[in-house]
Amino acid sequence: MENIYILVEQCGLGMIKGNILPVSGGFMHKMFKVQTTTGIYAVKCLNQEIMSRPNAMKNYSEAESLEEVLKSRDIPVVAALSFDGKKMIPVRGRYYYIFPWQEGKITDFDLILREQCLKAGEILGMIHGIDVKYTEPENPVLSEVDFGKLLACTRKKESIIAPFIEDNISLLENAQDRLNEARKKLPSLRAICDDDMDPKNVMWHEGNAYVIDLECLGYGNPISSCLNLALQWAGTVNDRFNKDNLEAFFKGYLKAYDNGFRSYDELYGIAYTWIEWLEYNIKRALGEAGMDAEEIKLGETEAINTINRIKYLSSVEEEICLVLKGLTKNI
Repeated sequence: MENIYILVEQCGLGMIKGNILPVSGGFMHKMFKVQTTTGIYAVKCLNQEIMSRPNAMKNYSEAESLEEVLKSRDIPVVAALSFDGKKMIPVRGRYYYIFPWQEGKITDFDLILREQCLKAGEILGMIHGIDVKYTEPENPVLSEVDFGKLLACTRKKESIIAPFIEDNISLLENAQDRLNEARKKLPSLRAICDDDMDPKNVMWHEGNAYVIDLECLGYGNPISSCLNLALQWAGTVNDRFNKDNLEAFFKGYLKAYDNGFRSYDELYGIAYTWIEWLEYNIKRALGEAGMDAEEIKLGETEAINTINRIKYLSSVEEEICLVLKGLTKNI
């Protein structure tokens, strides 16, 4: 907490009033609500393991630039504040972002409304439509998770996630193969993408949507991004697939941006992008992202949740693909 006092003073935000309050919801970084004599702010403390990665600063710099592009297009985002031309503020070896406090709440994952899916799809379409380009075909980045090796490591450490990997290893390896095959089939498109614009990163206030946590902004494939996020808004994150919500998301998306592509069912393997989140959390559970007990526990929980999510995605594939095949006539 001492760093936040230093941060507030360094940025000229006045004196802190009351207690600094932790804000729940994030899996990667820590967020705090801070009230000062100049206003109310959300302060994000960035994950040290993430920041130690070779391309972290480059990626964050790109996201900051694209955040300003979205603001200039009147897309409803909650952007980080700038201080002396800088958004990311270092304090004693840690890195912080400061945001204006946005009133509202994240929708309950079990109660996502059709109207919210429609709006989320529309916002994503607006983002993808800003700067889309057809590119030369290139070899895709493929997932290369060695589940056999990870299983051996979890057994050696007697991790609670070992039996979950062991019982599902064939499913996980097949999901990875499906993911890689789908990536090879993606049309060669490039656009501004926010692959983290899932329901936990959109706040709702008086019926309006505000996109938060924009650190994943970058250039990517809009078709892959759309399919992944559509499935999350349609309830696959918590095993509650809703056909109407999936159709509504695409209706909003295609209203804002339509490149004519409709063969999403042939790319269902993209849904298994969760494989990479699973790998990260298995390593987290093994202490490879730091030996902090809270971090290890979070890794264990997320690894188990993600395995179950991949199992669910496999179980509802046929039902979802029927909806995706009907996009042309239903939208």
